[in-house]
Amino acid sequence: MDSEKTRPAMSGYPMLAVATLFVAGAVYSVIRLKVTGDGLWIGDLIVMILLAILTLIGLFVVNPNDSRVLVLFGTYKGTVKKNGFFWANPFYSKKRITLRARNLNGDKLKVNDKAGNPIEIAAVVVWQVEDTFKASFEVDNYEEYVVVQSEAAVRHLAGSYPYDTFDDTDDEVLTLRAGTDQVNQVLEKELTARFDRAGVRVIEARLSHLAYAPEIAEAMLRRQQASAVVAARTQIVNGAVSMVELALEKLAEKHVVDLDEEKKAEMVSNLLVVLCSESSATPVVNAGT
Repeated sequence: MDSEKTRPAMSGYPMLAVATLFVAGAVYSVIRLKVTGDGLWIGDLIVMILLAILTLIGLFVVNPNDSRVLVLFGTYKGTVKKNGFFWANPFYSKKRITLRARNLNGDKLKVNDKAGNPIEIAAVVVWQVEDTFKASFEVDNYEEYVVVQSEAAVRHLAGSYPYDTFDDTDDEVLTLRAGTDQVNQVLEKELTARFDRAGVRVIEARLSHLAYAPEIAEAMLRRQQASAVVAARTQIVNGAVSMVELALEKLAEKHVVDLDEEKKAEMVSNLLVVLCSESSATPVVNAGT
């Protein structure tokens, strides 16, 4: 037996009535013992009490989305998943395992990404027990197992991808910051493989926190700002060159003015200064001598 076996259980109401009869029999034995003083009623009293206790011990309740794992002297007998009031062999141990979905809000972990940068990362995992046999007997404590394996999976994920890439041409590289959906899918797939031993199903898994570690956060912010500035200036320069080229073409096409190479160079220089300057240009008008 290496998987769950669902089994039915006897309704508890008839056995509750039987237990009531045993209790009534015990009360009657006590009365007869006091009235007659006959010691034979002591044996009947003891038997009735033992039968009532054993009958009551066998009663148990299964709430909605709960289960009871039945074990008899170390032998797995099955799992009762149907909710209701039941009775089973009083010598069965009846371990309760909830089948409800549960949240695991992981702690912030400080790890190194694939590029060696220290980052802080955390994940939220929604999970539930799917196989009560594995949850009970394949791992020591399935709840602790889920916590430890979740942390291990998040650490492995962080070390498999860079936090970010500063090369705009390298769009195919999957990063933790930009590839959120793909990273969450990878995390969910790895958690599913890790949780299978404990009979746990992953409903959803996603990163809840992702940031550079405090000691490098400021430096990385400056690096990102510098990259943004370089990208913006590159765009400005490309646009300015196109505008200068268009201006020279139009002047030559319209024959507005004939410029020699020296004048063209001076005009290009002035236009680039005006177009690429971060502040508005202030023209100087020559009013003549």
